Amino acid sequence: MKKNGILNSELSRVVAAMGHTDKLVICDSGLPIPRDAELIDLALSTNLPGFIDTLKVILEELQIEEAIVAEEMLDVSCGVFDEVMTLLPEVKIQKVSHEEFKNITRNPEGNIAFVRTGEATPYANIILVSGVTFN
Repeated sequence: MKKNGILNSELSRVVAAMGHTDKLVICDSGLPIPRDAELIDLALSTNLPGFIDTLKVILEELQIEEAIVAEEMLDVSCGVFDEVMTLLPEVKIQKVSHEEFKNITRNPEGNIAFVRTGEATPYANIILVSGVTFN
């Protein structure tokens, strides 16, 4: 039995398989997800698990080169944005409109997977772009 890190077998598999520039979307319970996309649905109930808790666990195992969030997060969910900035102090955070964010998640080019949380905070979504652990 695995004793720490990501215990969800599907999520652990996806994170372990990620290569440079692959994308992982951590999203709230309302973000539209393409029907043919790989989805790890963690949502149990409203706010369970939460977006930030899920992000923290994933960041323990995944090297991030860049992240993308919706501009609307800064105004509507500034507390969530502040926590994201605290968790990713060395990472470039690209801000795009929510519509552009959804368009990026619909793009089949490159590997992309979705992790749905139970989060009920508007715009609590992030695209993590995988980096490398060497220079």
